Amino acid sequence: MQTNIGHLLIKRAAITPNQEAFVEWERQRRFTFSELNDRANRVASVLLESGVQPGDRVATLLKNGIEFVEVYFAIARIGAVMVPVNWRLVAAEIDYILADSGAVALVYDDDFDTVVETLHDSGTLPCRHWLRVNNANETAPQWSSDYSNRLEAASAQQPPLTRGGDDNLFIMYTSGTTGHPKGAVHSHEGMLWSQITSMATSDMRGDDRFLLPLPMFHVGCLNPVSLLVHRGGTGVIMRELDMVQMLRCIEAERISIFMAVPAVLQFMLQAPQRQECDLGSLRWIATGAAPVPVSLLKAWEELGISIHQAYGLTESCGPGTLLLPGDAQAKVGSCGRPQMHTEAKIVDGKGATIPMGSDEPGELLLAGRHMMKEYWNNPQATAEALQHGWLHTGDICTWDEEGFITICDRKKDMIISGGENIYPAELENVLAASPEVHEAAVIGVPSAKWGETPLALVVAAEGSSPTTESLRDWCREHLAGYKVPQLFELVDALPRNPSGKLLKPQLRKQYPGPAPV
Repeated sequence: MQTNIGHLLIKRAAITPNQEAFVEWERQRRFTFSELNDRANRVASVLLESGVQPGDRVATLLKNGIEFVEVYFAIARIGAVMVPVNWRLVAAEIDYILADSGAVALVYDDDFDTVVETLHDSGTLPCRHWLRVNNANETAPQWSSDYSNRLEAASAQQPPLTRGGDDNLFIMYTSGTTGHPKGAVHSHEGMLWSQITSMATSDMRGDDRFLLPLPMFHVGCLNPVSLLVHRGGTGVIMRELDMVQMLRCIEAERISIFMAVPAVLQFMLQAPQRQECDLGSLRWIATGAAPVPVSLLKAWEELGISIHQAYGLTESCGPGTLLLPGDAQAKVGSCGRPQMHTEAKIVDGKGATIPMGSDEPGELLLAGRHMMKEYWNNPQATAEALQHGWLHTGDICTWDEEGFITICDRKKDMIISGGENIYPAELENVLAASPEVHEAAVIGVPSAKWGETPLALVVAAEGSSPTTESLRDWCREHLAGYKVPQLFELVDALPRNPSGKLLKPQLRKQYPGPAPV
């Protein structure tokens, strides 16, 4: 029998039907695996009644909630393909994704009525079916169906499982920080191996209660959603990311695991309500998107909570490398070693493998059964990214003699100053370790003298007032002279996308240079 991700929920509901599957924190709605399975069957019936066929793309514009979860498993069951859309995009960006994917249906929250009406009225999209989740008890537009009413009237009978294995499961569009976003295509088999890899590398237990504060349209949350059903844990869903509510939710729901970017972990510690909330249920936290400063590691360790630092991509369906707590302080700045069922190597510009222990940076390549199949409708980008069974990540890395990988930078972000290659991430790691700095980003700006020169944009640590001189002195202690930024700018915050990724293109537009002579 072919692997069908929708079948995982069927099996889980048969094994532990009365186990709590998902909780909606803000709305305090609770669902057992049996109830979730019933709802997924009803969604599948609605989609089939609407004419959705195996292979058809069904897009979602949904905030975190049970509807996202049940739609995901329903789409998998009927052999259709989910296209989870980033709801922070504007109409033109969503229009591109719907058109590029050829989505025949859109399931959306009424939070997005205005943008969806714009999409519908354009008359140019392939969407034939519009299914609206009505949170405010308002009347849906005539051209849209009411989600709750359709579910209530639908059959709860399990549909036949017609697809699986290497068939497409979802298309997840990259953040689009450069040019149009690309749709990474993942199969049922790929998602299964993503889950197996995560379970085999980290300490995931059947009685875990996993907080889900990240947007579900991101692979960093979709992977745990699948994993929780597979493993039989409980997911606690946060509709909105709020530091105070996170702290209260952890205490009230006895959360044992969650995932968040380092900035969120810092904000949580600084929140005045932190002292009021009991975090004793927490066992570990997974984080990614940026290295974790030692000071932050120690602050959480003092609370008895370990940090798992992960590196992964949309294209890898999540897993890549993992730095486990026992290695965190000795290998600060590293993103760890390849996860179980994931292979990695670092290659030079000619494609030759760079040996472990070398200081030479090269591009990180990943392989495994959880890598994407292709970029949707983009054979050129696919051919560039997938070569001879390896995914070219575009990340420049080094690895030490023990195989611990350190991200130097994105290939395209490298600064060439006076003929020397400078990797901004290295400078950012040094600045982040300064007691005066909360976080930092480094970009290259044109320089008449050097061609390019680094500009460091710094968010000051609470209670600190760094100066150009103090920051430059700190960098001189830890970096070769040619790497030390000559330009510093203090900023209130750095722009990030919903997954926590730094938006450097936005910074380059804001600070185009040139550097003063």
